[in-house]
Amino acid sequence: MLGQIELGQSIPTINLLWKISRGLEVPFSALVTAATARAATVVRAKGAKLLTSADGSFTSRALSPFNGPRSIEFYELRLAPRSIEKAEAHAPGTTENLVVAQGAVNVGVGKSRHELKLGDSITFDADVGHSYENPGDEEAVMYLVMTYAERVV
Repeated sequence: MLGQIELGQSIPTINLLWKISRGLEVPFSALVTAATARAATVVRAKGAKLLTSADGSFTSRALSPFNGPRSIEFYELRLAPRSIEKAEAHAPGTTENLVVAQGAVNVGVGKSRHELKLGDSITFDADVGHSYENPGDEEAVMYLVMTYAERVV
């Protein structure tokens, strides 16, 4: 599969990229963005890489540049109505801080479940499987800050 991706013969899903980043013990962003020179960096909405789930119901867009050492990543997540996105466990010590900007979301962390409404936020250890579920009839929009235990390059 990695060979097919390298040759441009296959486009990986979000879940596959998370598995690869976990296996390589590198941040997710290292697989989807190119390094740039250290300077002020503008991340244009139109040019941003948009990662989409296999069924198209979930998208993730990086909002922070990845142009140097970092321990924090910032994403905009969108989840279609009545959809669920399951995420693999991240590296030990990884935390997620998520805020709901539109709609409502049920967040599963391990065996626990948390119902979040507009403006609610949650912080959790993301080194266990977790999920985002949109129980509503409108698209859910969330902003996610992922923090790694150690500074990564």
